Amino acid sequence: MGEILGIGATHYPPGLVPEEYKPWPLARMLHTDPRIPEHMKDVNNWPEPMRMEWGDDEGISSHKPHRARVFKAFRTIREKIDEFNPDFVVIIGDDQYENFKEDIIPPFCVLAYDEMHAIPFHRLGDRPNIWDEPNDKVFEYKGYHMAGRALARGLLKEGIDMSYAYKPLHGDGLGHAFANTLLYLDLDRTGFNYPVLPLAVNCYGSNVIRYRGGGAQFEAEPDPPSPSPKRCFEMGQAVGRVLKDSPWRVCVMASSSWSHGFLTEKNHFMYPDIEADRARLAELEAGDHVKWRDIPLEDFEDAGHQELLNWVVLAGAMHELGQKADVLDWVETWCYNAGKCMAIFK
Repeated sequence: MGEILGIGATHYPPGLVPEEYKPWPLARMLHTDPRIPEHMKDVNNWPEPMRMEWGDDEGISSHKPHRARVFKAFRTIREKIDEFNPDFVVIIGDDQYENFKEDIIPPFCVLAYDEMHAIPFHRLGDRPNIWDEPNDKVFEYKGYHMAGRALARGLLKEGIDMSYAYKPLHGDGLGHAFANTLLYLDLDRTGFNYPVLPLAVNCYGSNVIRYRGGGAQFEAEPDPPSPSPKRCFEMGQAVGRVLKDSPWRVCVMASSSWSHGFLTEKNHFMYPDIEADRARLAELEAGDHVKWRDIPLEDFEDAGHQELLNWVVLAGAMHELGQKADVLDWVETWCYNAGKCMAIFK
């Protein structure tokens, strides 16, 4: 009988860069994104909480406590993982035109690699990272090929048409949702030696190819959609059943921020859907995350909640296992693209 520890976290790209470089998308998009109407480039037309967070230094000062809270929760999560001492860690994350491109976009894929390497700071260009490490530094992680095969086999038997891969198609095959999460699980650079089993979700669906992993549209026509919240929840339930029937101690971790400003059209692609985030948070805290299953995909996309589909997979697994979330912190924002929820499911 397997034992499972559930975790929800974020992979938060702006957290990698010192504040003075203003890495969050908004600072860049105000100057380059044609989707933002001219009147919204005037700070005086922004919602008051957004103006306050932006301040007189374009958000540099208020970003420091924002990141500090996220990192504090990550250190708690790392402590819980070490106490649990899992045989491996499943990370549920999205692939944003990194390993999956025009040659194939699966709805889900178990990355059953023997080993992984990542060069996560390449995405930073010439900006430094907060650890002051070389931007070409290669990080090595252990995979768990046998467990990946077993999970894929079990999910197929459960009626989930699961894709699986034994080697990457492009680059190192480890998208930033996985690589950044692993960086944050080792904030103090003591090492992260647990085997890792990535489970990729096509969260971006209709935007995955035309956005090319960024915020600008390159194609006029949308791509086919992502899996629905219902299907993500069902897949998560199957993950819970398969792992419960396994001999392993497994940490199942979803990694994503919630509503993303650059995906939220009704907010001029500038700030998240705060109201929708708060509604989902209330459901999570009440143990009613089963409600996420029945939200139409169109509502997820309207709220900029594409990446929340990673959490819906986790919610399905935790619902199947009867585990409820203990929210470590909800770090809300108007300016830094997306709010971050950090939780442990007991």
